[in-house]
Amino acid sequence: MAAYGPVRWVPPLLYGAVLVGGLYYAAAGLGDGPGPSVWRTVGFVAVIGALFALEAAGHRRPAARVPLLLARCALIGAAVVLDASDLAQVLFVLLPFTAYFAFGRTTALALGALCLAGLLTLYVLTAPGWYRDLEHVSDLLMLTVGLVLALSMAAVAVGEQRARRELEEYAERVAELSAATERNRLARDIHDSLGHHLTAMSVQLEMASDFRALDPDAAQRALNEARRSVKLALGDVRQSVRALRGEAAHPTLSAALAGLAHGGEARPVVTVEVTGDEDGLGAAELTALYRAAQEAVTNARRHARATRVTVAVLLAEDTARLVVSDDGRGFVPEAAVGGFGLLGMRERVHLVAGSVDIDSGPDAGTRLTVTVPRGKTTRG
Repeated sequence: MAAYGPVRWVPPLLYGAVLVGGLYYAAAGLGDGPGPSVWRTVGFVAVIGALFALEAAGHRRPAARVPLLLARCALIGAAVVLDASDLAQVLFVLLPFTAYFAFGRTTALALGALCLAGLLTLYVLTAPGWYRDLEHVSDLLMLTVGLVLALSMAAVAVGEQRARRELEEYAERVAELSAATERNRLARDIHDSLGHHLTAMSVQLEMASDFRALDPDAAQRALNEARRSVKLALGDVRQSVRALRGEAAHPTLSAALAGLAHGGEARPVVTVEVTGDEDGLGAAELTALYRAAQEAVTNARRHARATRVTVAVLLAEDTARLVVSDDGRGFVPEAAVGGFGLLGMRERVHLVAGSVDIDSGPDAGTRLTVTVPRGKTTRG
């Protein structure tokens, strides 16, 4: 069992109470123990001072648990012998109390039982018929009650410390998972935003290179579109930074999709149709729909050699459905490997409790269907 930190104020409080009571008894001449009263008082004060010092040493060296326990036992025993008021007997409750933190419940219960057994043995040996003496019986009952209270307090304190440690470990795990989730989200954003514009720039620059000699005007138009893609990429970077700072303003889905239709490239021709009301859809759902459409259009431009792409969004009362169709060369969805676009798209859609369906085949075009329910994620 891992050692827990004891309740620090309990032992000094008891030491102080016993010290005050013992000094009062000695000053009033109420004690009737053996030995000179001055000698007993000086020894008693020295033992209590040693107990205070022991507590301070225990805070500085918590690993020395066994020596501290043995020293505490010896000093408490000496205090009981020297105390004229007999109040020092209450210090025995500190043995199982402190042991609970250092060694666990079993050791603490064993020490508590030993304290009771020791007191009973003392009574049997030194006070015949003690069980008929109200003072002895009262002392035994008070020690029992004190031990129960001390063990209960220790159990509560250890339970609270254990819960705090578990909460801290849980918070660390949550932080790690949150960091991983944020890394994945940033990776998807980089792929979906910068990747889209970089792909467009690559196509435009290749076109400019191919037509540089044959058609300078077409090459210049391609360079102009590449510059435009650079500006759009910078805009996405700024928007991502604003999102990280909590300052991003989310455009409407129809306006964002319109940007896909007016990408400035001759092929493919992208048409967009949005039907319904966006109210009730949070930023996460709208972003998932837009990024899915963006990925599908990018793939149609980069891989499918499509001439036409249709983006249709139906915002119904309980669901939002996106359908992106192209007339490209198609592919086999089960055999598509090596890309992060489809993976990121599925992750985004699944995070908002949606579904993704891809219907495609060689020379058959591609049809992407994304369905997102309303009201399944936190609005943002």
